[in-house]
Amino acid sequence: MKKKLGGKIKQIRRLHNLTQEQLSERILIEPASLCAIENGRAFPSLVTLERIAKALGVEPVRFFEFAEEKTIDEKKSSIVEKIDKLSDSQIEQLYDYLKIFIS
Repeated sequence: MKKKLGGKIKQIRRLHNLTQEQLSERILIEPASLCAIENGRAFPSLVTLERIAKALGVEPVRFFEFAEEKTIDEKKSSIVEKIDKLSDSQIEQLYDYLKIFIS
């Protein structure tokens, strides 16, 4: 959980083109502390999490929106579902593309 939370904070910080130093200055913590949070070595306090959210202009809940992790079988099913929605010409293009990378 720490790694996912920290990674999400880092992702949003980068979207705002801020360095760790710039964000840490805005939220009144040491850059090393922010680094530890972003790298999943520490949890931020609720106060710090709220400061980060405010500095980045997002709601704190945004830091907990993680991409769902799927099993291989779920990924395969998802691929097949997507392929079934393609037109014949799109399937031909996909096939040609895949031939290049999968032999």
